[in-house]
Amino acid sequence: MRYGEKLQKRIEETGSRLCVGLDPRPNAETGGIEAVPELLKRVVGETWEHAAAFKPNMAYFEAMGIRGLEILEELLGQMPKQVPVILDAKRSDIGETQKYYAKSYFENWDVDAVTLNPFLGYDTLEPFLDWKGKAIYVLAVTSNPGSADFQRQMVGDRYVFELVQDICTRAKNEGLATDVGMVVGLTNASNEVLDRIQDYPLLIPGLGAQGGDLDNMAGKGRTAPDTINVSRGITAKEMDKSFAQKAKEWADKIAAAYPA
Repeated sequence: MRYGEKLQKRIEETGSRLCVGLDPRPNAETGGIEAVPELLKRVVGETWEHAAAFKPNMAYFEAMGIRGLEILEELLGQMPKQVPVILDAKRSDIGETQKYYAKSYFENWDVDAVTLNPFLGYDTLEPFLDWKGKAIYVLAVTSNPGSADFQRQMVGDRYVFELVQDICTRAKNEGLATDVGMVVGLTNASNEVLDRIQDYPLLIPGLGAQGGDLDNMAGKGRTAPDTINVSRGITAKEMDKSFAQKAKEWADKIAAAYPA
């Protein structure tokens, strides 16, 4: 089964486009690094029924050193098999190095998808593009204000993010095993942007703490298995609501604005 088919099936089964972001921030108040595995186990256990996907962010695990990578590996081994896992790594390097990143993520850790920075060019993505059942999401329009510095600049009569989109088209036309989608931040998903985005699967960050507006995605006629990420809006400490309650609330809000 291709990644897009697995994700679409999950969205249809749950009626949810929610991607649950896993960004652990250990501190003394929460018990430090050694409390992280149990916290993540709780988050996944309580939210998976409402999740179209999970998205662990590499930076937060790397910040914990070797123990953080061990925690991530343990977490990946415990994930519900029916829920796709998108590893948010944003890697970019020359092709030979990328080959080892691909082996690390797709073979050793067996994640379903990974985020990549495409700005070194198509050849640096090729090591990721012939993995059966896997996917990559290339950064097209990120959710930060600085996306205006390059991604939303014009080159002739086209935006830079449209040049990124050409990479998706090339990979699709070459008929490779890996599915290709794009990262499009909700905070910067204006009509001007979305009217130029084709129907590739989108990973959409920026909802919740970043203040993205779900109405941006309404009425666009999209059919691809898009997912909308919420991280701090679910995992931030809030004693009067469980992780499950917060996940369901976000899934319902997303469904109301952007039906599955």
